[in-house]
Formats: sequence, C-alpha cells, structure tokens
Amino acid sequence: MADVTLTQLEMLFQEVGQKHHEAFRETDGVDPEWPLWYADWLVDKLRALLGSNLTKSEIVYILVHLDKEQAREAPDMPWSRYYASFFARRYLEEEPR
Repeated sequence: MADVTLTQLEMLFQEVGQKHHEAFRETDGVDPEWPLWYADWLVDKLRALLGSNLTKSEIVYILVHLDKEQAREAPDMPWSRYYASFFARRYLEEEPR
C-alpha cells in the first residue's frame, strides 16, 4: 500500500466531512442519514482513486460498519485515518501470491 494513496484517502475523507458539515451547517453537521450523503459525494472519487467499481450501496454499508467498528476498536484514532486505512487495506493491497 502506497503512503501517498493512504494520505490521499485520508484527505478525501476529511474533505467529505467538511463538505457535509457545510451542507448541514444549520444543524451543526448533525444528519442521521449521513452515510447516504457521504456515499453520493464519494462514489466517483473513490472509484477513481481505488480503481474499483464500488457502488453507492456498498459505500453506505461500509461507512455504517466503520462508524460502529471504529467506536469500539479505535475511538482515539481520527475517523478519517481509520476509514482511509480500511479502504487502503481492502482495495489497494496486492493479492497474496
């Protein structure tokens, strides 16, 4: 996994978080359906960065899973780093030979 790509993924997740917060400024970023908004914003960017055919549904599923998992497994880690690490491991690591 290339560090540059991990950094790019982390920056992408930071950006989507900021864009979402701006879009939901009136509620201070509170949105119980945030994974839907994030997936819509992320789908094309993740496809290009990861070279994959992720669907919005897959992204929503992964985001919901990561939200719950990170709260249990790594609550002190920045969420953007945790999410970026997951996507990098899952979509960028070479297949075992």
